[in-house]
Amino acid sequence: MQLYEAQFIINGRSVAPGAGAAFERRGPVSDAVITRAAAGRAAEAREAAAAAAGAFAGWAATPAADRVAILTRAADLLEARADEVVAIACNEVGSSPDWVRFNAGIAASMLRQTRDLAKALDSGPQREGDNILRRRPAGVVLGIAPWNAAVALAVRALAAPLACGNTVVLKGSELCPKTHEWVAEVINLAGLPDGVLNYITNAPDHAEEVVETLIAHPAVRRINFTGSTRVGREIAVAAARHLKPCLLELSGKGTMIVLADADLKAAARAAAHGSFFNQGQICMSTERILVEDSVADAFVERFRTEAETLRFHPGKTPLGTLINPAAAVRIGALVEDAQAKGATLVTGGELSAGSIQPTILDHVAPGMRLYSEEAFGPVAGVVRVGDRDEALALANDTDFGLVASVFTADTGAALDMLARIEVGIGQVNGSTVHDDPTMPFGGVKASGYGRFGGTEALREFTECQWIAVNGGGKT
Repeated sequence: MQLYEAQFIINGRSVAPGAGAAFERRGPVSDAVITRAAAGRAAEAREAAAAAAGAFAGWAATPAADRVAILTRAADLLEARADEVVAIACNEVGSSPDWVRFNAGIAASMLRQTRDLAKALDSGPQREGDNILRRRPAGVVLGIAPWNAAVALAVRALAAPLACGNTVVLKGSELCPKTHEWVAEVINLAGLPDGVLNYITNAPDHAEEVVETLIAHPAVRRINFTGSTRVGREIAVAAARHLKPCLLELSGKGTMIVLADADLKAAARAAAHGSFFNQGQICMSTERILVEDSVADAFVERFRTEAETLRFHPGKTPLGTLINPAAAVRIGALVEDAQAKGATLVTGGELSAGSIQPTILDHVAPGMRLYSEEAFGPVAGVVRVGDRDEALALANDTDFGLVASVFTADTGAALDMLARIEVGIGQVNGSTVHDDPTMPFGGVKASGYGRFGGTEALREFTECQWIAVNGGGKT
């Protein structure tokens, strides 16, 4: 198996780690060393931020259309070289090739979507009588990307900030340092000036030091983070100490509601996609399925059939593997807890080569850990409800608020329910796992705040300046 080397990218140059300043990423199943990566500390963090600060004035002055032209070339380059990142990510995080290619496609769409931002920015200041409103780049943006959708979420952390005229420090995940380095390298190769996009990695033990240093750096003006609610809270606290805004896309507990008039075949297929794609390691994964009693038996049977077509076989599965054996142990404990408290195992639950077969539990109820905790694995809990009012109440009975889906023949009823469900994203008759780079993406409650995607990104990564023109002079 190939051993990858991951380096820093600072001021347009790849920088190898000093003697002993490296860490190893081992494979999720084999435990073999996959990547030897540069292990940054506070000094390297400051160097990366300083490089981004030095490049800011020139990049901010570059016309938005020219910035986006570079990002569009990056999209083309990313797609042309996708085979490279498929090989890397499959080894580093155990993703399936289909998942990585899907990620790469979404990432390219995100880069091309920045054309919408260019149009908005190039329209110039808004005049309202003697008042001028303009948006200008914020400064250096710190992007912290996760491992689970490594290509797409690394690109998401930097695409809109760069298009808006900011410079970026991308902090890669310790679990996929080579995958994230590849993303930064490809986008730099598209023609970014030196220092506009910098990349740094760190050993797991030094994550807090590196992140704290970057947040505290005076040139860093925005932070975006995608990951767990637990870590997101720590980043929000650190940013608050320095009065720096954050965009946080955090944990989820995707909820699907299946009403009595729903197309059960379509609902079961969407539930299987939402629950098990990428081993359920997606923030939008379907984890709770609220089904009206009158159709629950029929739905569960169809859902079981769909799940059993997705059996995990090492090296021959569309699902990929879990990120590490510890994840399988944690998920297994959730399944055992639910069964001990009255849930019925419909299918799955078996450990296989570090992963878990697609698992469905019926009669899940409040008080079970699976009902309230994010599983982040291939496990779905079916909760039976008496009617749509109970479904609505239980849909909001969660700390999380990223995504919900409603299956019904009555689109109006679905829209009415989604208007009352506390989530940032709603789907009508669709999988909870769905992204559109032109649309705002983010959650509420413990799923975070702020929005990636669409022109909402302008609010996140630019400053709004108001100028009052007094005295009647020419403008």
